[in-house]
Amino acid sequence: MRKEQSSNSINEQYLFNACGLNLAISKISGRWKTQILLSIVRGHNRFNLLHKKIDNISEQVLGRQLKALEKDNIITKAIIPNSIPIGVEYKLTDLGIELLPILNALCDWGKHYR
Repeated sequence: MRKEQSSNSINEQYLFNACGLNLAISKISGRWKTQILLSIVRGHNRFNLLHKKIDNISEQVLGRQLKALEKDNIITKAIIPNSIPIGVEYKLTDLGIELLPILNALCDWGKHYR
């Protein structure tokens, strides 16, 4: 967690205000967030399913990334009714759904660039 008055925090806020692209990229950046989002869309919407589907991600990192995506209102966590033990599934919010065509376009661009 950065101190609010640190130069890093001030510079970050400047960049976020200067261009919405900077803020958008910060919300999906990182090694795993895009893979998590695409996996949720493909039906791997529970923690254990995500962990099995995404190779090489640790449970700790997966949990941290899910919390960050939830905090940024890109996904939501819902309790599965009548499940024992209590089950939780992740779903895209409206913001997350709006992000899908952008992620697909970035994926296509990455394939072309590769």
